[in-house]
Amino acid sequence: MARVKIDMPEKLGFTTQIPVRVTDINYGGHVGNDSILSIIHQARIDFLQSMGYEERGAGDTGLIMADAALVYKGEGFLGDVFDIAIGAADIAPFGFDIYYRITTVRNDKTIIIAEAKSGMIFFDYTHRKVARLPEEWKEKLSAYM
Repeated sequence: MARVKIDMPEKLGFTTQIPVRVTDINYGGHVGNDSILSIIHQARIDFLQSMGYEERGAGDTGLIMADAALVYKGEGFLGDVFDIAIGAADIAPFGFDIYYRITTVRNDKTIIIAEAKSGMIFFDYTHRKVARLPEEWKEKLSAYM
């Protein structure tokens, strides 16, 4: 069976921390896959805010997720604090990719929980169509490549 492969960029220049909540735990006793998507969503919000942006952007335009890929490397548990390193790549006229590496420290050892990528497209929510990524965004995102 073919597996998803994510070619993580070398530079992941932004970091944020997100504690695992009881609502993130599934019946297997570890962080659920749906929670990992929610956690990277919060990490993306933190990343954008660090540049002075919001997902909704300015006016009627903002970001919309075109795709997402997740590769699980370890288990996360209640009480963990996830360190999430983020970088950008593949900046194009209409969007870019964001890469995430989720780790935690347990018993003085760093454990990789997951790696992920989300393809983000700039979107005009009024006209319901793809819009051009503003040059200002391209410039700021380039610092994280």
